[in-house]
Amino acid sequence: MGEIAERYRRRADAFEQKVAGVRPEQWGNQSPCAKWSARDVVDHIVAMHGYMLMPVGRELEPVQDDPLAAFWGARAAVEAVLNDPALAAQECETPAGRMTVEGQIDQVVSDDLVLHGWDLARATGQDETMDPVDVQRLWASTTAIPADVMEKYRTPDAFGPGIEVFGAEIAVPEDAPLQDRLLGYIGRQP
Repeated sequence: MGEIAERYRRRADAFEQKVAGVRPEQWGNQSPCAKWSARDVVDHIVAMHGYMLMPVGRELEPVQDDPLAAFWGARAAVEAVLNDPALAAQECETPAGRMTVEGQIDQVVSDDLVLHGWDLARATGQDETMDPVDVQRLWASTTAIPADVMEKYRTPDAFGPGIEVFGAEIAVPEDAPLQDRLLGYIGRQP
């Protein structure tokens, strides 16, 4: 298993545990994403998995009314791509430029598992601690985004109707833990 596939697997394990930890009455809880409930967070993650499959001509099988089963199916489909060297190495066009399918999975949905895992944990009263290795990696990659590109990421609908990548930055003390600084940088209240 390659580094990207291993990172995805580890992050998917953590996200799956959070999905499994949601009690039925919590699915409607407000998440830190202003327009999303806890259920919407999982639906977004599943949908993003589906987008990662499009460059290789695959689709997700629809799953109704079971967020955990929907995530299992999405995860299995993405892992099948990551475990197939020919599919993982295919190049595709992305908003960030041309890259391999596995590169897009790594930069988009794998990172989303960490950030939206925090959203789901916050919405449902679970442990909000992110893996420190992931926090460091996401801090480095996110703060390296050029200011003009970050401004676009912070602009609602810049990538299409209803699409918001990051919110407005929330001030966090410079001596705060890195996880809190990362969350503030992407527009979350730690």
